[in-house]
Amino acid sequence: MDHRLGIIFLLVALAPSIWAQSDKTSIGHTADPVTIIGPRNLPLYNGAEALLSGDHQEGIRLTKEGLKIALGRREEEAALSNLCAGYIKLGKYVEALKYCDTLLAINDENWRGLNNRAVAYIMTNQYEKAEIDLVKGEQLKPNARTLKIARAMYMDAVYPVRPEVEIDDRQNQRNK
Repeated sequence: MDHRLGIIFLLVALAPSIWAQSDKTSIGHTADPVTIIGPRNLPLYNGAEALLSGDHQEGIRLTKEGLKIALGRREEEAALSNLCAGYIKLGKYVEALKYCDTLLAINDENWRGLNNRAVAYIMTNQYEKAEIDLVKGEQLKPNARTLKIARAMYMDAVYPVRPEVEIDDRQNQRNK
């Protein structure tokens, strides 16, 4: 009896890891049922991780792979948004705008796409376009931290703060 309980316990404990052992390259390309534990689109997931860790070239490469096998609008939009952000990080703003525009053509209410495109516009001195995207993004997601950062970048670029403090160091020169 104890032997059977041990086997049942092992089966229950190991079942999730056994189910997850499938050929990751075949996920999404087979009619067979597949149980997925973890990200479905591994290149897209790994691309996002690489972008977050600062490896922008690798992040872009992996995200492009993930975009090719994206299932559904959510994965496609995430890939396009991440590609836009990745190219912004590399300073390739024309390329970034291409992916932002593609994303916003699919879903013009994607606040992340609006945020990313606004940043690309700010970096290319297209302030009027940046303002339009920021306003729309802020209407869609009013408390988004990244939109607040983009708004601060916009304000710094359009309305730079000039220091009004004058330091009088004449007294220090007399003591020398």
